[in-house]
Parts: sequence; structure tokens; C-alpha cells
Amino acid sequence: MTLSQLRTFALVARLGSLHAAAAALGVSEPAVSAALAALRQDLGDPLFARAAGGITLTPGGRALADYAQDIVGLADQARWEVGNAKNDAGRLKIAATAPFAEHAAGRLLDLFTKRVPGASVDVVAEAAEDLAGLLLERAYDIALGARPPAPAGVPAANSGLESVPFLRYQRVFVAAAADPLGRLHGPIAIRRLLGRPWFAGPAGILPGSEEGRWLASLDVAPEIIRLSSETEALAAVRAGEGTMLALAHIVRAAVHGGALVRLPVAGTPVAGLWWASTLGQHRTTTMAHTLQRFVGTADATAAMVAHSGSRGLERRGSKFHVALWS
Repeated sequence: MTLSQLRTFALVARLGSLHAAAAALGVSEPAVSAALAALRQDLGDPLFARAAGGITLTPGGRALADYAQDIVGLADQARWEVGNAKNDAGRLKIAATAPFAEHAAGRLLDLFTKRVPGASVDVVAEAAEDLAGLLLERAYDIALGARPPAPAGVPAANSGLESVPFLRYQRVFVAAAADPLGRLHGPIAIRRLLGRPWFAGPAGILPGSEEGRWLASLDVAPEIIRLSSETEALAAVRAGEGTMLALAHIVRAAVHGGALVRLPVAGTPVAGLWWASTLGQHRTTTMAHTLQRFVGTADATAAMVAHSGSRGLERRGSKFHVALWS
């Protein structure tokens, strides 16, 4: 049994076709058949039977498929980590969706680098729809914030990613204290807000987020004005220029202090989740896996929702970068 044979079988099991596996590997179909024949002889099991339009795995084939995916994933991870050990030891490349990068990344990563010796991190705000591809291309080690949507036609379970939820948040509508809507008793129909601008950060209202799906279910089209940050959007709201679907824990102090008023809009607050996503099948780096575990701890949660501390953001061109910690 060789790694090459296991890689071939794992691909055949996943794609359900010798022809498709051969095309993906860039080899001939007879070469795929030869690799599988060697495995069948070594294990004493037919592993699969040909069926209309593809193959059907035997019970032994299904058992081998699980092991083959794990073994191939570990081998690829070992090869990648060895190849990058000299230049990238301890360095963690993080992609984050803009709201998380602005409101939580700095405090979280300040704490993480203090707790994990030798860790250094750099995080760039990326569009949620790009996260899956960037992770699969190894442009980043881990993605934080919105859950990366699976490619079209691919079930989430087969996306090649492992996503773990780590922080629940709420979005609420806020307006300036003097806004006439603030004097209304709820619930306020969402259509009452359509005659004024809705402010948002650079990501707008993410279609794949819980708040994005909630808005889509209402079948309304508000005027959403994207600014360079949610902090700037809140400043526009405080100036009486419109409303905003803001993070509840971020605006809590301003609401209690009277600078903003929370609007009792029907269907709100909207609950959402932030996720930590890495490559699955043991293909992520040790440092990325360490951060993925760390973000779910009580200390990490406390840091992310704290009212003070460094956010570490600076603007570079069209993207936000979090400063490098080490």
C-alpha cells in the first residue's frame, strides 16, 4: 500500500468516478485502475463495484475511504509544514470579514500572542465570498468572522473546510437620540425605515450572514450607504443622518449614555455567529488549529466583547490590516 495508491483511491471515492479521478490527477484512466487493482490485491477486498454513471463502494471500500482521506491529508500537511517551517515558524496568516476585523480582532489577537509563545499574526479583511477559495489556496491559515460559503453546488460538508462557531452576537437598529422614530413604541415595521439611509461598514450587510438572510426574507431594498468602517457609520447615525443595523454590544454604552436610541424594529434583534474556519482533514497548521481552539475559550470571549483595548486596525488601500503582533 503506497501513498500514491491511497491518494488515488481517496479521490475516486470522493468523486465517484475513475474517469473524473484520472482527469483531476492528470493521468490516464488505466493508471488509476492499476493503482486501485494493487490496493484491492493488497487488502483482499474489491473496494468498489462499477455502477451506472460511476462506482459504488463496498463496506471495506467505505472503511478505507475514511482512512485514506486522513492519511493523505496528514501527508500533505506534513509536507507543507516541513517546507514552510524555516520561513514561517510561528507566523499565522489570518483572513477576517470586516466587522470582526474592526470590532474584535485586535483584542483577541493581543491576548492570543501573549498566551502562545512565539506566535506572530497578520490579518487582512477579506470579502466573505472569497474566504473559501483563499483558504483552499493556502493564502491564509485561518478565517475569522462570517462562515465561508461553500462553492456553488458543493455541500458544506464537502467544502474541504472545518468551521467552528465561537461568538454569538446580536444586531439591532439604532438612530440618533433626537430621531422621531426613537419616540415610537414597538414593534416598528421595517418599511418605516426605508425612507432614510442605512449606514454600514465596508462590507455592507453580508448576504451570507444571519442578518443578511433576515433582510432577504423581508423582500425589501433599503438604501445602504457603505462607509470605510462601522465606527464611521455610527458617527453618521449619531449626527442624525440615518439608521444602522449595529452590533448590540458595541453600541450598548452609547445607548445607555443617551447618544443613540435603539429602535424596536419588528424581527430584531437579529442573532448571528462568528466562525473560525480552517482547512479540514488535518490539513491546517498547528498554529491555526491552536487559534481555532483558543477563540472559543472564556478568556477570548471576554477580550472580544470588552469595551477597551487595541483594535490594531490601519487602512491600506481597499483593505484593512491588523498590525503585526509578535
